[in-house]
Amino acid sequence: MTSVPFSSGEVDPYRHGPRAEPYRGPDAPGHGGGGAAPKRVVVAYGFWIFLLSDIVLFSCLFASYAVLVNATADGPSGHDIFSRGSVAIETACLLASSFTCGTASLAMEARSKLWFYVAMAVTCLLGLGFLFLEANEFIGLVSQDYGPGRSAFLTAFFSLVGCHGLHVSVGILWLLTMMAQVFAKGFRPDIERRVFCFALFWHTLDIIWVAIFSLVYLMGVVS
Repeated sequence: MTSVPFSSGEVDPYRHGPRAEPYRGPDAPGHGGGGAAPKRVVVAYGFWIFLLSDIVLFSCLFASYAVLVNATADGPSGHDIFSRGSVAIETACLLASSFTCGTASLAMEARSKLWFYVAMAVTCLLGLGFLFLEANEFIGLVSQDYGPGRSAFLTAFFSLVGCHGLHVSVGILWLLTMMAQVFAKGFRPDIERRVFCFALFWHTLDIIWVAIFSLVYLMGVVS
């Protein structure tokens, strides 16, 4: 194997043996200049890909709803079944939970376990309140024979809103897990990365809910 020529004073990065020295140049031939990326960068990059895939999923559900919104099959439309008061309270709960989730992240940076637990507990309660109101809405619709099998419109509605509710449920389980891990292990770097990923996930759910509130409920009531 022929060796790669190097200028005077430059150390061969592929040289082996006790006298081999680390390569100090900007780039090694055939290799990147910085080595492997830090774990926090890899985790953040991978989690952003997951969030983007989730956004693609919801985009498909939004597109299906937009196509089927008028396919009521002589059944109720959004104007007939949506309750603005209940949905407004749901929205307030979820938006407030986004604020408390951000407060928990700040408490983690300040290394304050007490405020971290308080903020995460309030976030959990607000999320549970949101789920309770959503479940109550679904139960009320089904009891009136307005379930997902009644029309294509209701199928699309239950699929979109129910998928978001399922994500909120998973987020609450994740939140409780983070509280338990901080209690058991403290603010370790790996725990902080997980809390950061959870915060991104929770804020993304809030953004998606704002789109649901605007495009499904508000436009449904007006139409």
